[in-house]
Amino acid sequence: MARRDLTGAVDFSVLERATAGADDISDEILGLFVHQASIWGPMLTTAQEGWRDAAHTLRGSAGGIGAGELAELCGTAEGADEAVAEGHLVRVRDALDRALADVAAYRHELALRSLKG
Repeated sequence: MARRDLTGAVDFSVLERATAGADDISDEILGLFVHQASIWGPMLTTAQEGWRDAAHTLRGSAGGIGAGELAELCGTAEGADEAVAEGHLVRVRDALDRALADVAAYRHELALRSLKG
């Protein structure tokens, strides 16, 4: 994967502004996002007691890296009535998958840049 594989699920200019373009810091932040996704992602179902906490945590993480759609969907799911929450969480999981694919492509590009010196 490389930057050409980006889908637009993440607006990396948000991250770049926050890190002043420092690739090493951007990569570290994206690594933290991936780690949080691995912890909280499996809880994005009403079958899990902590699904609202998962949506809330990922909402903040997503906003911090520029994954606006994911953050918005997390907020909607977090506030949803439990009777309809699962449908919202399906959309969150799909958006999380898209964001993670973009993050992988972007991190690959960062790695390539670091090799070029």
